[in-house]
Amino acid sequence: MFSDPKKNIEQFGLQSGSVVADIGSGAGFYTFAAARAVGRLGRVYAIDVLKEMLQKIKNEAERSGLGNIEALWGNIEKIGGSRLSDASVDAALVCDTLFQIVNKGAFSLEVKRILKPLGRVLIVDWSESFGGIGPQPEHVFASDVARSLFEKAGFKFEREISAGTHHYGLIFRIISYICINFSYHYEDYPFSSNRSGDFWGSACRRHYYSCHYSKRR
Repeated sequence: MFSDPKKNIEQFGLQSGSVVADIGSGAGFYTFAAARAVGRLGRVYAIDVLKEMLQKIKNEAERSGLGNIEALWGNIEKIGGSRLSDASVDAALVCDTLFQIVNKGAFSLEVKRILKPLGRVLIVDWSESFGGIGPQPEHVFASDVARSLFEKAGFKFEREISAGTHHYGLIFRIISYICINFSYHYEDYPFSSNRSGDFWGSACRRHYYSCHYSKRR
């Protein structure tokens, strides 16, 4: 294996009891590594569009006694498509998935939508095509382009990890906003709020509070 999920999860530093979404979970290698890292008090949502892969994850979770895994079908290229609630997870995993995504803009906003304020995301993807393994050369999504995508979506780059041969690893944290002065409107606007006044991107039409806001890092 070129990239070791267990080592990458260790570098990401998941806390016991955390709620994690493995977005584009595939065969579940990162799902299982994360489930062991967060322990019985945590939860890992494995989200994928392929129902047969989700069934395999369910079967392996039962066989391994990992009761903190929930497999969910979802369209991760659509805002709201993961079927998770707004601001519901502490961390997200996007591992060997990004190069396969067509609508990367909507995907990055969906990751942002489900993360709690100051939540983190781990991106692991192929840095190159290698011997017919992994993506074709034209489908490789370079690390600098991935960084630009998530920074434009409202994430702050934190650091790189050593993600293995022919791979890169990037960690981002969501930037949240504190509303200082607000008024009520209705129109298209790229921010939505929860009851505490924290803001994160949603890129959908809804009621919103327009604010003079300051960044909370």
